[in-house]
Amino acid sequence: MIWLASRFAVGLKGRGFLCAFLSLCFWGIFSSTQLVWSISLKKSLVVVESPAKAKTINKFLGKEYIVAASVGHVRDLPKSKLGVDLEHGFKPQYVRLPKKGKVLRELRNHAAQCDAVYLALDPDREGEAIAWHIAEELKETNSNIYRVLFYEITRSAVRDAIDKKREIDLDKVNAQQARRIMDRLMGYKISPFLWSKVRRGLSAGRVQSVALRLICDREREVRAFEPEEYWTVHADLLGSGKPLFAAEFHGVGGKKSKLSREAAAQEIEKKIQGRDWVLAGIEKKKRQQKPKPPFITSTLQQDASRRLRLPASKTMRIAQELYEGVSVGDEGLVGLITYMRTDSTRLSSESVQEVRKYVVENFGEEYIPKKPHLYAKSKKAQDAHEAIRPTSVARTPASLRGCLTAEQHRLYKLVWERFVACQMASARMSLTRFDIAVGEVEFRATGSIVDFPGHLKLYKPDEGDPEKKDAGGNAKDRLLPALQKGEVLDLKKLEKKQHFTQPPPRFNEASLIRELEKQGIGRPSTYATILSKIQDRKYTARLDHTFAPTELGFVVSDMLVEHFADVVNVGFTAALEEKLDQVEEGKLDWADLVGSFYRPFAADLERANQRAGKVDTKLEETDIPCDKCQTHMVIKLGRNGEFLACPRYPECRGTRNFKRDAQGKIVVEKPVILEEKCPDCGAELGVKSSRGSRFIGCTGYPECKFTRPFTLDVPCPKEDCKGELAEKRTRRGRTFYGCSTYPKCEFTTWQKPLPKPCPQCSHPFLVEKTTKRKGLQHRCPKKECGYEVQVDEAQPVGA
Repeated sequence: MIWLASRFAVGLKGRGFLCAFLSLCFWGIFSSTQLVWSISLKKSLVVVESPAKAKTINKFLGKEYIVAASVGHVRDLPKSKLGVDLEHGFKPQYVRLPKKGKVLRELRNHAAQCDAVYLALDPDREGEAIAWHIAEELKETNSNIYRVLFYEITRSAVRDAIDKKREIDLDKVNAQQARRIMDRLMGYKISPFLWSKVRRGLSAGRVQSVALRLICDREREVRAFEPEEYWTVHADLLGSGKPLFAAEFHGVGGKKSKLSREAAAQEIEKKIQGRDWVLAGIEKKKRQQKPKPPFITSTLQQDASRRLRLPASKTMRIAQELYEGVSVGDEGLVGLITYMRTDSTRLSSESVQEVRKYVVENFGEEYIPKKPHLYAKSKKAQDAHEAIRPTSVARTPASLRGCLTAEQHRLYKLVWERFVACQMASARMSLTRFDIAVGEVEFRATGSIVDFPGHLKLYKPDEGDPEKKDAGGNAKDRLLPALQKGEVLDLKKLEKKQHFTQPPPRFNEASLIRELEKQGIGRPSTYATILSKIQDRKYTARLDHTFAPTELGFVVSDMLVEHFADVVNVGFTAALEEKLDQVEEGKLDWADLVGSFYRPFAADLERANQRAGKVDTKLEETDIPCDKCQTHMVIKLGRNGEFLACPRYPECRGTRNFKRDAQGKIVVEKPVILEEKCPDCGAELGVKSSRGSRFIGCTGYPECKFTRPFTLDVPCPKEDCKGELAEKRTRRGRTFYGCSTYPKCEFTTWQKPLPKPCPQCSHPFLVEKTTKRKGLQHRCPKKECGYEVQVDEAQPVGA
């Protein structure tokens, strides 16, 4: 445009005023065009939670958009005071989080340069609330603020979300606000009560306290349980066709009976001695097994716990990484799964069409049902999002092996297989039962044959499921031979076994999440937090992958049950969750809900402060003598839970750590005294433990405080390091092994090192490894070596 104006001016050379006038006109037209063009290219701001998510979305949106991360919440209730106006409708007093000043400045600067602001925080209550807080901070800078929702982070989903922008849902914001204020009121008001009645530093949460009560109630059932003896009689039989099969005693004279004593089992042995074993009846049934629905948050956490041994918090962290985006070859950054906080089993029609096509191409026509499987939603489900599924079934686990970490790959494989299997044909089974008559005594064998595997071809049931075992611990789904009614069977082995009834199992992560979901306590986004908090506060301890309450947990739970019956009542807490849903739906005012919670709670608190006495931290006397003065020790509560202490403190400072067995009885490990002497005072050295981790310490403690790491006689494998590997423990209580010279050397491993060199490659040590399939093994830690030995057989099982 400038060039054209200049050439035209040259053509009018010598015509002074006309030349100047026309040049000015051309320049005005050019400037106006530039202005329109620059306005049309003005950018839009997209705000998400995390930098990883921002990086992925930025790739899809291009240069017309600025994508920035809030890194979670930017405002919250203050830490230094209650922050809720109890006299004026529970109005919250939000403050900017101290570390978010820089983030907010950057967001304001971006918003000032943009035409519109799109708040793309997570599509749940928490995300809606974060979006509202950011909008409150930016509205004076830019009033064109919209809410967009991403349920999966792919190019089409992101573009579609921008096109479907909407206003912030204030009902959703109010539901989150009501939950936050109720949690603040309880936590802020009840903590001082616990400090004054038990000890300082304690706290209680509205939902976590209910979970703790469930664990304490179950523990009391376990401890009160009295096992009952019973016996089984087991026979190995062979008919006209193989294989050998097992049958169990069922009853006498056509009636089912139980053998409660050894004498009863011996009586059965006498009755069948010398008699023929006749196959008196064969019953066959056909059964179909429909696939399980796609994952929701709770079922993902349960299966990851059972199959992958992942805690709920870690499962959610890995799922978040897969959702926000991972670099996948030529595709670059892409979200691999849909949003992972959901209670809905609903699937989009596009994803169902894609997976059905995949099944036909990779398994065959017979592996898809005539119509897609539909799964009923729970009555308590909000059904706001789809189920958890891969964003594209074409991204198979095998194709992503080199793009993901080991843990990411295991979890993605679980999600992918469950999704594909949920749209595969039902499995067809033939169930067979043999009724075997030995005189008037009846034995029974059951088994099943898979006629057509259907979805089981891809997603097999969990082998560790106790429901798949019979009374003798054998698999229920056994293969039975093809036999004819009336056959006389050959008895190969007869064996009677003693058993005892078992107490109800303690909750593990999977079963506790299932119970919380069943009772309507918490929501998908809160399960992992609930489990983490009851452990972090030392109210529970892990016992063989299950939750056992500490004495501190019992004290706190009992105190809450006695004085705040509603707060820790399962039905009351579940009803609150339903009312929060009503707030989200616009059917209930959030302030009315908070008021209905707070008024009775405040009255209970006032009564409790007046009536409750100080809890003596001396919880239980024992018959265990103090190793310093022989006085019977007592159990006390400490920062890290319960311990044994001498009641003559401070005259005697004797203490001992202990554990509880499966019935809750105290088990004290005998102190191990070493032949070495303390280099500081000359007293004997012993093996001690603290927070579950062993160390070497002086027996003259507390007068002498000499300690050193408990090493395993295994040299550190790092070059030029002269340290030894020592047993250590994480803050969460998991054992690991690290160099004794830490922090100079930072070598660590999860697998227990053994002071045995590898016989195959001469690596200085082996490691101990236990798997479901192979049991306890000793392996070489060098993957390229591959040496492993079965401990019970002491024979190489692979090289």
